[in-house]
Amino acid sequence: MDLVIRDAEVVDGSGGPSYRADVGIEGGRITAVVQEAAAAGCLRPEARRVLDAEGLVLSPGFIDMHAHSDLALLRDPDHSAKAAQGVTLEVIGQDGLSYAPVDDRTLAEIRRAITGWNGDGDDIDFTWRSVGGYLDRLDHGFGGEGIAVNAAYLVPQGAVRMLAVGWDDREATPAELDRMRQLVADGLREGAVGMSSGLTYTPGMYAKDAELTELCRVVAEYDGYYCPHHRSYGAGALDAYREMVDLTREAGCPLHLAHATMNFGVNKGKGPDLLALLDKALADGADISLDTYPYTPGCTTLVAMLPSWANEGGPESVLARLKDDGTAERIRHHMEVVGADGCHGVPIEWDTIEISGVNDPALSSYVGRTVQQSADARGEAPWTTARRLLLDDGLGSTILQHVGHEENVQAIMRHRVHTGGSDGILRGDKPHPRAYGTFPQYLGRYVRELGVLSLEECVAHLTSRPAARLRLPDRGLVREGYRADLVLFDPQTVAAGSTFDAPRTLPTGIPHVLIDGRFVIEDGRRTDVLAGRAVRRTTTG
Repeated sequence: MDLVIRDAEVVDGSGGPSYRADVGIEGGRITAVVQEAAAAGCLRPEARRVLDAEGLVLSPGFIDMHAHSDLALLRDPDHSAKAAQGVTLEVIGQDGLSYAPVDDRTLAEIRRAITGWNGDGDDIDFTWRSVGGYLDRLDHGFGGEGIAVNAAYLVPQGAVRMLAVGWDDREATPAELDRMRQLVADGLREGAVGMSSGLTYTPGMYAKDAELTELCRVVAEYDGYYCPHHRSYGAGALDAYREMVDLTREAGCPLHLAHATMNFGVNKGKGPDLLALLDKALADGADISLDTYPYTPGCTTLVAMLPSWANEGGPESVLARLKDDGTAERIRHHMEVVGADGCHGVPIEWDTIEISGVNDPALSSYVGRTVQQSADARGEAPWTTARRLLLDDGLGSTILQHVGHEENVQAIMRHRVHTGGSDGILRGDKPHPRAYGTFPQYLGRYVRELGVLSLEECVAHLTSRPAARLRLPDRGLVREGYRADLVLFDPQTVAAGSTFDAPRTLPTGIPHVLIDGRFVIEDGRRTDVLAGRAVRRTTTG
């Protein structure tokens, strides 16, 4: 064999009890799992290399079900933000906005619209336009070697609508709907695992339920799943969750709820209400899963807080409205008094909106301060400060939104269909620590310190459960014949190093990470191995 990991405490991803074993690897796959080898005195597997794993847990690699590394995977061959956490697979193309499928017009618009998530992409050679072309580019990243970790892709419904309809707030015509169906089908045939939506982001939010249902029917035909960032995480959260459950059940499409939280003051203590809704649907036969990050604050762009009507027409139209005093006052009234749909129907509280990153380095003095703090320092109203920042930064500013509730976070992560997702935005001077810390935060804080989940349960949430949602038949478990995407960690010391003050600090207690049987993290250090590839949908429609 190529490698034997000897005397590991195997937490195999099934949720069952751990066991001591030797694990052999050859050709990128697990070829032997010999339990209690030392105690039994049996013939132990031999290999060209033997790794002593005494005191370490061996588990399948972690799957990040909600990642925003769409350009980072092509920009950064190191990508330790995820590799050092034990992440061996990321699901990208999230929230309805990403870089395929596109044409020349929409590529420019998308780059501008989500520059806060991924940068403007001026360092990327956008040689692709289709989903298949983007996946091929991932396969052949960095001179053909590959990328840091594996990646699966969701067809972004907002990008599809942008191609077929544009940025208008209206129903699609029959011809436009047919084109959207075709674009989704093409993306799935080319390897996407499902479809995402951002239903508080334009232009995807302009789609009515009937339109989304028709697209979900296409997703179901190709054995994919629908992953919506739904229409409200605030005042209308439960109704928004129910809408997605009903819509996908009508379409016969599996549902995966993105960053399933219950935020804002109106939802304090209401995590169990969401779980009751899901339990009823599951009991009735619905196919549902969800992901969460183990933190209370959220993270998005400042422009996303605006009402949807202010975003109609795309980024240039937004900037024009912000420059007009009368229209800007209407925007302020909707945000501060009415409760804009961009802020989930809740009047914005500027003291909860912390600027986490800016596109223009000259504006870095805003970073790490709430909009209210910056406004107070300037002696002006917070909307005046926010409006100036939006204009000066070309809509590129990212924010942390401090509106979550710990009891909801814990209740939801216990649920049997829960999986882990970082929702990590890697750009900005002060990104959310979840980008660098989600998976060790689960293992360190919520398993070891708080006991919210057992170690075996938590590993199942982060490995086999997401692999099942992605329909990956040979990932997510420590089993003979499975891919050797593996993590070795110390259960006594594993912890997120990242904090809100130092968000790019790498985790501790994860000395080894393997992808395809190759060390991407070895003795706690990133190697130069690029073992990641695009993971394509495994069934055909």
